[in-house]
Amino acid sequence: MQIDTAWRLLFGGMERDPQGLSSRVRGIIAEAIETGLLAPDMRVPSSRSLAEALGISRNTVNAAYQQLIDDGLLVSRERSGFFVVATEGRPAAGQGAGEGPDGWAARFAIRPSQMPQITKPRNWMDYPYPFLFGQFDPGLFPTNPWRESVKAASSVQEITRWARDMIDDDDPDLLDQLCHKVLPRRGIFAGPGEIIITIGSQHALSMLVQLLVGRDTPVGVENPGYPDVRHMVGMATADMRALTCDVHGVVPDGVFASRRVAFVTVGHQCPTTAVMPVGRRRDLLDAASRHGVVLVEDDYESDLSVEGDADLPCLKSLDRANRVIYTGSFSKVLAPGLRIGYVVAPKPVVDELRVLRRLMLRHPPTNNQRSLATFIQLGHYRQHLRRTATILRERAERIAELLPELLPGCRFRRDFGAKSFWIEGPPGIDSRDLVRAAREQGVLIEAGDIFFVDPAEGRRHFRLGFTSIATHRIEPGLRRLGALLRNGAA
Repeated sequence: MQIDTAWRLLFGGMERDPQGLSSRVRGIIAEAIETGLLAPDMRVPSSRSLAEALGISRNTVNAAYQQLIDDGLLVSRERSGFFVVATEGRPAAGQGAGEGPDGWAARFAIRPSQMPQITKPRNWMDYPYPFLFGQFDPGLFPTNPWRESVKAASSVQEITRWARDMIDDDDPDLLDQLCHKVLPRRGIFAGPGEIIITIGSQHALSMLVQLLVGRDTPVGVENPGYPDVRHMVGMATADMRALTCDVHGVVPDGVFASRRVAFVTVGHQCPTTAVMPVGRRRDLLDAASRHGVVLVEDDYESDLSVEGDADLPCLKSLDRANRVIYTGSFSKVLAPGLRIGYVVAPKPVVDELRVLRRLMLRHPPTNNQRSLATFIQLGHYRQHLRRTATILRERAERIAELLPELLPGCRFRRDFGAKSFWIEGPPGIDSRDLVRAAREQGVLIEAGDIFFVDPAEGRRHFRLGFTSIATHRIEPGLRRLGALLRNGAA
């Protein structure tokens, strides 16, 4: 085993008294283990390698290692070498004896970790009944078509096209496919200069907040609404207001008129699934034009409508005054891990976003962009949409059929095309308690309070998604959930 620079630095200040070298080696390694610089189960250099690197005898190092073994800090494994013993309570590797948590806290300009977060088990696939929104059933992913697309994008000729540093550009093939095959389905006709690729819609929204929102910018967010947008805006401005919402979504009233920027989800309001009627959409656009409000349309469920041709035109397609900035994503359509989204906006906006994105990360990986462009070009994207919509429609119909019977004390809503149900439980329910009790029964649902500015308003609500659960598991999962409600588990 060769000694790397880190080990040389660890022993750099070691005193060279021949009478105490073994104790010094032992002490340095012991301190590194206790402070977390050396992680549990980490291999240490062989006695020969360390002796040669330090210019001391191998017997000296062997004596130090043996004492560390006797102290329970190292273990010798036959034919493998010496390893740090795993012991509970030791600091994590790299923590060391530097600035502690309290010291770091005083240095933070913001504390995102203290904001309420949407949380889902990392191992959600291990649960038999995952009624989660935003996660996708792996069985729906078009594995073979995607492999074909990746292979086509991996030829020598293709690699030479996408492997170079694009600086602040995007893959031209993906822009072309968006312009001609994806956006027209939403009624949007844009040129390449009006589109920028992002690492998912979250990245798109984050950049737009940075670009449009200053410390005193009046901004409106939906309530209930997407909590991450509320947090982003709240960190950027001191003038954030909750927009008035009714059964159809955002109301273009005085609160709306007082805002300079408004973040809206009109396709399927998050989390209620409300689809805003065309008349209200036009009223919203008229009010935005009269009062100088920029609308950021988060069309997070774009392209994949469970009911197919029931889609209404998005705000961007109705916009004649260039007041709408549109964000979309392939995460909800293909897979969350793909992390490809986009912004459609007037060219001056996209020009600024390109520079902003370059300062952050230059550009999203172009190999993924090219693979997706090929996937769309070969017709796989359209086929995937048709197949997936059929399966999700079957799941939605099954849940709608079962809810009145299995959750009789609940009110539920799901507007056409949505991939989740918004449910209000009976009086006295606490959805947080229900989430915990359901999880113990293998059922995953999402508490609704996180979506409200005042969590108490959402105490009785929860969201039931169906993109991540197989159809045959829906009924047994709902029966378990219904039993918990009947037995007062919440």
